[in-house]
Amino acid sequence: MNVLNRLRAAFAAATPEGGEPKAFAAAVRPAGDPKFGDYQANGCMAVAKSLKKNPREVAAAVAAAVDLEPLADKPEVAGPGFLNVRLRDDWLAAQLGELLRDPDCGLTAPAEPKTVVIDFSSPNVAKPMHVGHLRSTVIGDALARIFEALGHEVVRDNHLGDWGAQFGMILWGWRNHRDQAAFDADPVTELARLYRLAVAKIKDGDHDVETATRAETAKLHAGDPENRELWRRFIPHCLKALHAMYDRLGVRFDVELGESFYDPMLADVVADLESKGIAEQSEGATVVFVEGMKAPFIVRKRDGAFNYGTTDLATIRYREKTWDPDQALYVVDARQADHFKQLFAVARRWGYEKVDLRHVAFGTIMGADRRPYKTRDGDVVGLESLLDEAVAHAREVVDANSPDIPADDRARIAEIVGLGAVKYADLSQNRISDYVFDWSKMLAMNGNTATYLQYAYARIQNIFRKGGTAPEAIREQAPAILLSHPAERRLAVGVLRLPETLELAALELKPNILTDYLFDLANAYSAFYEECPVLKAESDERRDSRLALCDLTARVLRRGLGILGIDVVDRM
Repeated sequence: MNVLNRLRAAFAAATPEGGEPKAFAAAVRPAGDPKFGDYQANGCMAVAKSLKKNPREVAAAVAAAVDLEPLADKPEVAGPGFLNVRLRDDWLAAQLGELLRDPDCGLTAPAEPKTVVIDFSSPNVAKPMHVGHLRSTVIGDALARIFEALGHEVVRDNHLGDWGAQFGMILWGWRNHRDQAAFDADPVTELARLYRLAVAKIKDGDHDVETATRAETAKLHAGDPENRELWRRFIPHCLKALHAMYDRLGVRFDVELGESFYDPMLADVVADLESKGIAEQSEGATVVFVEGMKAPFIVRKRDGAFNYGTTDLATIRYREKTWDPDQALYVVDARQADHFKQLFAVARRWGYEKVDLRHVAFGTIMGADRRPYKTRDGDVVGLESLLDEAVAHAREVVDANSPDIPADDRARIAEIVGLGAVKYADLSQNRISDYVFDWSKMLAMNGNTATYLQYAYARIQNIFRKGGTAPEAIREQAPAILLSHPAERRLAVGVLRLPETLELAALELKPNILTDYLFDLANAYSAFYEECPVLKAESDERRDSRLALCDLTARVLRRGLGILGIDVVDRM
């Protein structure tokens, strides 16, 4: 049950004459400080300004008119015209009682579910994944889980780079510099070495190599039997390595349609753009001029070859025919912003106006030197080695805090804590921002970290162990919820806010909205834990009520972290 939506509907119905109900409702938000209530309606000042009236008088009229029953009593007018809303304790307790029996933490299916295609991760397949792939992978996975949790239909699409110039470089390297024994031992590492060798020679100005790699790419695309056979030989090894990484991260895809899948469609895309007068010839290339952009959008190069812009248009057409999505999200770093502005503009001119195309941009992972995160030797950090290091650091934390846990269990916990730390450190940032990768901060037992939240969950499980009571027994018992202490009440309000938090995170496409909520909830639980004895409560009724609050908090933490792709453990 979405409390915020209920309140917004009530305030929309009480919008002053001359105001706009949608905007007036949108101005209802959670209160920043509990002393001002649980929610605030802040739209009266804007309405008063437009009507040239006193904002406190407008607020008083709205307070008298709005019907918040049974959620809350009449709001209080504060400051220059704010309306403070405090949820009724009896209603809160009743909602928590219902939530105790709800396995999905208050989440309900939407009246009109959407179909959302999320294009994320999308590595070049012939190279090991590195730290640069982390953000797209975990942000895209989190957004997919957020939309699914809200009841929408999600299509996870890993748009693999399996066809471009990188394969021309690998084919050239294979013909001239391959180490067969190395390939037999570790195919992906050897292919990556050949790719880097070609790139280095081209960067050094070796035009012969550059010409040769382009020729190999052209032969592959033209259907050369030998190049096609090598490509088919390489791809399974590459995909196996990628899938092993995704399995470790707990990331899955519904489809993995690489660039090669769309290759047969590209000529028709360009022909259609030309027939509709959208594309034209310019300096030997076929392009679309986009208003406000200096360079045109190229769909066929001078040499007749297509590029990834053409592939992206074919992808939009295919997704429209296959899934008829309401929204398509491209989780790609911010440096590609101009490409997506042009792509979306061309797609709309081409007729794909119904689908909401969004570039979900993100910043860069930085090292302590405030430069892109790399190894000491200046190489890009491999994703597998990054995760291994995270688990090693987490093992130190687990060993120090729980030496009594068996070694095998500590190893399992370290894997969960380490991977959770890496994911959460990324997802807790505003995705647009760059952030500094810092092991000590991301594994801290306090502060806004996955480790802190996982510890809060484990601490709750420990209460049940000490009390000799199973959470399931409390749910079955369904005790009355008592909210006489401020810490109990603050925790209760926080538990109910998961649905509205997820809706906001989906609207703004920002997983950090969910991480902020979970951190606030864990902080509220910490205050509750310090101020409200559970097992030593003054009465059995109070004890059972607080156990119910503990269970509800644990379930929301587990559900919220799960939506971020992060597991929990019962002991840490």
